[in-house]
Amino acid sequence: MDKKEAPTVRPSILKSLKPDIIVEMLEMAYRFEDWDKMLNTAGILYSYAQCIYEERQYHKAKKLPVPILDTERPLVYYFGFSHLMRGIVCQKQGKYDEARESIYRYAELGWMEDLGEEGREIAEEFRVLARANLYIVEILSGKTELLEGYARFLQDNPEELLPGLGTVLQAAVQYGFDVDDLLHTFAEQSAGFGEYEDAGNISHYYSYCYHLALYHRREDRLPEALDWTMNCLELVDRSNG
Repeated sequence: MDKKEAPTVRPSILKSLKPDIIVEMLEMAYRFEDWDKMLNTAGILYSYAQCIYEERQYHKAKKLPVPILDTERPLVYYFGFSHLMRGIVCQKQGKYDEARESIYRYAELGWMEDLGEEGREIAEEFRVLARANLYIVEILSGKTELLEGYARFLQDNPEELLPGLGTVLQAAVQYGFDVDDLLHTFAEQSAGFGEYEDAGNISHYYSYCYHLALYHRREDRLPEALDWTMNCLELVDRSNG
């Protein structure tokens, strides 16, 4: 996220912000799929992180006491999270080149000085997320040659399986390729998807069911398509209840 893309906010205001509240706002906007709000809020979070980092670097250069950071997480987290959220918006809007740009930015956060042990761990977590999300963007771009490698990645990272298979099905429907073998590979694990109760995984499960219904319909497997369509309707009913 370049500075020119971030909202213009005075440094005095930025330094008074509570970044963890901004993180919560981003998470809420994501749940409601409010992409414009996500993009704007991610820009504010990035501006905050950049402002605080530059201030700390200035104090170090002048050999002044470095201001204490009163946040729940190290500063590197807010840099990474702002790029992550922007990348998600770009992916959802089909702007895959811009999504890749954001992914590359949170894939390597080691440029920051004084990360400390916790900061290095957070940077590594974003690196893993970047690998997963880059696979997603490439597959949604129609690069079917990556499916085999992605399947191995999902086997090694089962926490990515539900959103991952949803992505594969979305791409299969869009580009018309066959993923029956891949679905068979993960049949046992995917059988438990419906047991998730948290909002994030329910949203992923809805996408999985919806695209699986479309996939079966494309393959003229009408009973299966109907079953998964009913699953979608039940999820909608549960969410509205």
